[in-house]
Amino acid sequence: MANNITNAYDGKCRFCLSNGKHRDIMKEYNSNGVREVYHELFQECFNLYICINSPRNSLICTGCVQSLHDACSFRTMVVASEKQLTNTLDEKETLFVNMGEARDMDVHVKEEFDENDLAENNFEVKDEPNDMCTDDKSTDEYDIFETLSESEDDIVEGEAELLGRFSPDILKPLPTKQTLRNNQFFKELEILKDKVITAHSIKSLIEPAPKSEPSKIYITEKVAHVVNVSTILEHSNLTAFKTKRRAGYPCFYCSRICDSFDQLHDHQMHEKCRRNIKKILDKIPAESLVVYVHITEIKCTICDQTITNLNELKLHLNRIHKKKLYAEFGDRIIPFKLTKLNQYECFNCGFNFETFGAIERHMNTHYRNYVCDQCGAGYVTKNRLKVHLKYSHVRGNFPCDVCKKTFYTQYKYKSHVDAVHKMVKKNKCPKCPERFSDYFDRHKHMVDAHGDPPLRYRCNVCDSLFKRRYALSCHMKRRHLDVKDIECGLCSYKCYTGTELKAHMVKHNGERTYVCVICKKSYARKKTLKEHARIHNNDKRFVCVVCGQAFVQNCSLKGHMKSHHIDYMNKRS
Repeated sequence: MANNITNAYDGKCRFCLSNGKHRDIMKEYNSNGVREVYHELFQECFNLYICINSPRNSLICTGCVQSLHDACSFRTMVVASEKQLTNTLDEKETLFVNMGEARDMDVHVKEEFDENDLAENNFEVKDEPNDMCTDDKSTDEYDIFETLSESEDDIVEGEAELLGRFSPDILKPLPTKQTLRNNQFFKELEILKDKVITAHSIKSLIEPAPKSEPSKIYITEKVAHVVNVSTILEHSNLTAFKTKRRAGYPCFYCSRICDSFDQLHDHQMHEKCRRNIKKILDKIPAESLVVYVHITEIKCTICDQTITNLNELKLHLNRIHKKKLYAEFGDRIIPFKLTKLNQYECFNCGFNFETFGAIERHMNTHYRNYVCDQCGAGYVTKNRLKVHLKYSHVRGNFPCDVCKKTFYTQYKYKSHVDAVHKMVKKNKCPKCPERFSDYFDRHKHMVDAHGDPPLRYRCNVCDSLFKRRYALSCHMKRRHLDVKDIECGLCSYKCYTGTELKAHMVKHNGERTYVCVICKKSYARKKTLKEHARIHNNDKRFVCVVCGQAFVQNCSLKGHMKSHHIDYMNKRS
């Protein structure tokens, strides 16, 4: 092997993990005038495949190259010795059976079969006693060593030495006349006896008939959903219900309204309303087919085994009980969980919601069967996606006939009319006849009038409390996750809300639209105008904690502290 290493690369050897300058196993090198690729040498010598994901793990060191050459040389020597041994045995006219073919021996004989043809093809057929073949069993079923001991004369010269080198289950004795006649080939010859053989009939026997591909069964999306949902509901203890109403929880099968999930579960377990699941599902349109289920503990009703979640239940029914499920279609069973405090808990992420409508909208984030190509929002059913497209992306002018306000979407227009002009009050207090147009107004009423505890959402990072979940979500994104998706088109400034961007744009346009009514000074921001107005009102709200002097603006207080109380500021820092 040439000692000079060309095209060496810094890295780690793929085989011994040594660091240094190594060769690439995928490139071609010259070794003593022979072009070689180490990856091909390795596969040819060891018949192993090594995974190479990047150029970093495709190097080989000089020591491993030498070891690979030694292994290839040893393999070449073994192959040459085996060929020499085989040729020597062939010269002695000894018949050998290939080890791989001995397991499934299939002797091919000419159509005109006689002993002369066997002699011409170097086949020696043994004569065996008739009592060994009375039950049409081949010699393969007898112990080879018993056969050798009973009739040494029937063994071909050199056969005993060859058979002694292998175990009986690897190499079997040579065929005899009787075993050849029991072969399937001779049985087929008996069938063709006294028949006229044509070229077409021989061709049909030699050439195998083309395999006909199994016909593919195409099913519609609706049928797949019906099969999946009905299979899961029939073989589990899931409590199915329709969208919650003010009166309670309606049963999915018979529309009976129950006060609680426990009552609904007992109703479905004892009543025989689950018998016509497929008929009920067939009546639901494919675009809006969805089944809500309440989950406390999932069990398979076939074997009574407890399952952790819905996905495990599907795998269990498919693999253990061989139930047909179409996994390529989206989920139509949506799990819910009602806690003891009458809060709706998401079975997937554990979040709690106060209203069923809130958790129903939240489930679209987990089951994104249909995705909007304009904004990326996901929805459980195609019907919900259509509603989203209609009210969110179909832009236009929707003027209000009463107050002449114009809205860009029909949803905002309808919400405005219902809340402002029609005074629609959908939220009813469960403890008194009062009704409210907004959910949070109803909750405030229940806190003030009925003594319910107020809703508070706590931040897991800084323990801040918020009245609304949306405010907590904005707080997390702005303060802890540092989300800044809105960019300024004139500079590199980024912010979280459009209001912040609007305040930033003052730096670029410089418009001073806010004017003080007293001194006529103008400002670009409304906040700055409010701070200026404190001067006219003598609003000195910023007080020094050391000497008690008050100031109108916070910047004046900071200047006072630096000038007169620098020692106090140093102690605080």
